[in-house]
Amino acid sequence: MPSFRAPRGTRDLLPEVSSSLNRLEGIARSLAGRYGYREMEIPMFEQTAVFERGIGEVTDVVEKELFRLAPRTEEAEAWALRPEATAGIVRAFVQHGMQTWPQPVRLTVLGPMFRYDRPQAGRYRQFWQWDAEAIGDPGPAVDAEMVEMGYRFYVEAGVSDVQVLLNSIGDGACRPAYLERLTAYFLSHEAGLPELERRRLEMNPLRLLDSKDPAMTALVTTAPRIGDCLCEGCAGHFAAVRAHLDAIGVPYRVEPALVRGLDYYTRTAFEYYRRGAEGQQQALGGGGRYDGLVELLGGRPMPGIGFALGLDRVLLALDETGATAEGVAPPPLAVVVGADPADTVTRLRVASLLRAEGLSVRAELAQRKLGRQLETASRDHAHFAVIIGDELNEGHVQLKDLEAGTQRLVPLAELARELARAAKSHHHG
Repeated sequence: MPSFRAPRGTRDLLPEVSSSLNRLEGIARSLAGRYGYREMEIPMFEQTAVFERGIGEVTDVVEKELFRLAPRTEEAEAWALRPEATAGIVRAFVQHGMQTWPQPVRLTVLGPMFRYDRPQAGRYRQFWQWDAEAIGDPGPAVDAEMVEMGYRFYVEAGVSDVQVLLNSIGDGACRPAYLERLTAYFLSHEAGLPELERRRLEMNPLRLLDSKDPAMTALVTTAPRIGDCLCEGCAGHFAAVRAHLDAIGVPYRVEPALVRGLDYYTRTAFEYYRRGAEGQQQALGGGGRYDGLVELLGGRPMPGIGFALGLDRVLLALDETGATAEGVAPPPLAVVVGADPADTVTRLRVASLLRAEGLSVRAELAQRKLGRQLETASRDHAHFAVIIGDELNEGHVQLKDLEAGTQRLVPLAELARELARAAKSHHHG
């Protein structure tokens, strides 16, 4: 057995998986462009305080799952690997003065995130997300557009039967009264609460509604609903979000227990599930409105909404449903082979000239007979084989169409143009 392995909770993305992930990232980038989102990058790690403020000190992510980096000196800043992208994007929004840009500012990040979580099926310590944020628009139309963009991603990725769970969590005007009702309800059942939920009741009672403890199921089912306590503004906003989603045909279900437990989250909250798989560990992704986060991270008050979609979860869902997750790497346009097995120099030189013209070309560098070289080119699904032989003395090569089985003599000086024409038209021979 090998002496060294990937760290627990991580995995190597072998070519097949990496290709599948690249396909999903390509879909995400295409959608982001169509919806007007501009891609950016943020550091893999931030000051820990960014996440403590941007996610919440009493959340599982910060309390138990934050991947903290050990400082080398006592004076060093406390850092942590990013567990999600929203806090870093908002920090960058404030730091670089994006408040002065035309609003809303639409930003997107693709890449790995990190959580020191207990590894389990579909949950890794290094995982990939597509994150999108629209900052500067109070909604409700942008809320529906955000929900639709995420939903369309799953459709184009091939995940069948995806449903949106939707809720409103109110705002500073109506949520305090609801929290009083919710706290009183759970206090009346405090004796039956698990220890963790008792602590949450003291610090953040809203989080009891998304408890993962099976012992909480019955209590959560009969708990007061925030939808019954919404103020006029929040109720109108939620109705408008639903009307927009109805107009564009996005299927959703109102889920009263869907919450976001931090004060800066407001109004719209949503998650994506496959129908029949609505458990806590089965969410494909989700998002919500965070009208207080920009101010919390040092900016002036600014509304915002975003989502984070787990790409690992999509790959797992495609595998579970039998859909194809594999992103097929494009075959080379041509493979350069030669009649002289030992003349790898000429084959590499011709391939290099063609690559310099922007063509996808592989050189056959193994010293084996021409027949074997052509077999390998066919196995690679190349469109053409460029055959180097005696004709090269007169400035020509043989161009073989491996699909049509035809072959013709082509001047080396015109070879790149001929291959480029074929690549553009997809007509061979």
